[in-house]
Amino acid sequence: MQKVLKSTAIATTIAIVLGGGLLTSSHVSAAQFNAKVTQKTVHGRIKGVKDTKNKVIQWLGIPYAQAPKGNLRWKAPKEMTDWDKTLDATKAGASFIQLSNGKVTGSEDALNLDIVRPDNTKKDLPVMVYIHGGNNQTGTAQEIKGNTFANDLNTVYVSVNYRLGALGFNPLTALKTGSTEENSGDYSLLDIAAALDWVKANIETFGGDKDNVTLAGFSAGGRDVMASLISPIFKGKYEKAISFSEGMTLADETESQDIFASAIAPLVVEDGVKTTEEEAKSWLLTDGSDVHDYLYGLSAERLAALMGNAGIRMSVFPHLYKDGTVIPKDGFEGATYNDVPLMLMTGTSEFSMFAAYDNRFIADFSSGNLFKDKDKLAQFTYAKTYGSQLYRLSNTVDSARQMADSYQSPIYIGEISYGDKTSSLGKTLGAFHGIFEPMLQKPSNYKAFIGKDFETSGAKEMSAEVKTYLKNFLAKGNPNGRDLTKWQKWSDQSPVLSITASKKKANITATTDTETAADILAKMNADKTLSDEVKSDLNQTVLNGRWFSKPIDARQ
Repeated sequence: MQKVLKSTAIATTIAIVLGGGLLTSSHVSAAQFNAKVTQKTVHGRIKGVKDTKNKVIQWLGIPYAQAPKGNLRWKAPKEMTDWDKTLDATKAGASFIQLSNGKVTGSEDALNLDIVRPDNTKKDLPVMVYIHGGNNQTGTAQEIKGNTFANDLNTVYVSVNYRLGALGFNPLTALKTGSTEENSGDYSLLDIAAALDWVKANIETFGGDKDNVTLAGFSAGGRDVMASLISPIFKGKYEKAISFSEGMTLADETESQDIFASAIAPLVVEDGVKTTEEEAKSWLLTDGSDVHDYLYGLSAERLAALMGNAGIRMSVFPHLYKDGTVIPKDGFEGATYNDVPLMLMTGTSEFSMFAAYDNRFIADFSSGNLFKDKDKLAQFTYAKTYGSQLYRLSNTVDSARQMADSYQSPIYIGEISYGDKTSSLGKTLGAFHGIFEPMLQKPSNYKAFIGKDFETSGAKEMSAEVKTYLKNFLAKGNPNGRDLTKWQKWSDQSPVLSITASKKKANITATTDTETAADILAKMNADKTLSDEVKSDLNQTVLNGRWFSKPIDARQ
């Protein structure tokens, strides 16, 4: 990796004599960041706000791209034009239109990002660009704000809003009337690439090092990060990558077209364009201008509400299409990678929340009756345990195994088991999907689940060490540092870093994860807590079709 860090020694010597005398305290050295809330980007001035409690400065809702000719739908984003007045960047920008908690919210014009940095005069800080989760259907840049950890990570933190759902991904042939990138159907990736271009052009204004950018994402954002590693349009746009809780999952374009046509067909019938859903589906799969015009005429609200029950299943909402331009036709097979240092993080109970909110368990989980019903609890435990084990592998070790022959940069794998045995989480969700977040952000998005589990001295020590690993990785592409357990880069010996804590102290150890999907399937077969009939039913209705479930699905 190109050396990206600047010498602080050189920086301090720039405060030299002007006219025979040293700069006075009334001047700001060129080697320092001017810690003002008003800054000038390449397109105009913006005014942010200081968060004095957390000692950071934040600029919120900054537009990083715009709609071509006023219409962003299913088009590549365009560079922003200049503005004359100072832009108010003191409040969060609109999130992209989405179905959230049963309601359609947000805007179809929401290509904006947030920036948070330490309120000090340091410059040339590492930059972390964060892509939020939500199955690429929901979510917001405010998912993780950065205020409570920008100082700990010594970073300029950027979080991005991007297109979602059927407006962020759409493979239908009738829409393929633009550039080859637009015809990919992967519009969300075009947005993320545009955001990275904006960062490269502007981040020095905020004291960030444009040559030391780390692209990070959680859940769907993590899958977007992994897809970007094989996408030609992301070459040279970042220097390191982090995927929290997701692995390598792409969609077949032809199969995706069929699923999208099925999802939109009821709208066609409702509008009286066709009389049956079968006719509507066949029509939507054609490339005529009548289909194109109909799709463009649909309201964003109706499109945003489609396929909202995906539940980490590509078969419901397929995205990240292997189009041949944005993502290679062969996907990760034999891919040429944008080869950068990579960190893969996972919880050890990744599937617990998805199991709890599956139709089979949600009512009993929400009421608490699940933990009083011995038989139902055994079913939940089976789904949570083995789904999580397969999900853990998919997020980390199996991805590294697939990349091994083609990837030269170091890969660091971390497995967080904290929560599996704690008081609040131990009997419910364990080290759930997103377990890293309470180590960074306060208050946590998961405060209803975690209770006081992250308030113990052990959890605080663990969180501090995890943040130190991240700080080191952002700075130099290697998480290791003084007084930390050595985090070995992944190899065929399967070294990983195990992360947990007791109530009193952190317990972070170097270990290995040699388990395979076949090993987990063997454990499922040998499990005697349920009958074979019940296990088969769970495999086919709860565990089926998920990102991680190919080994299970192949046996059905």
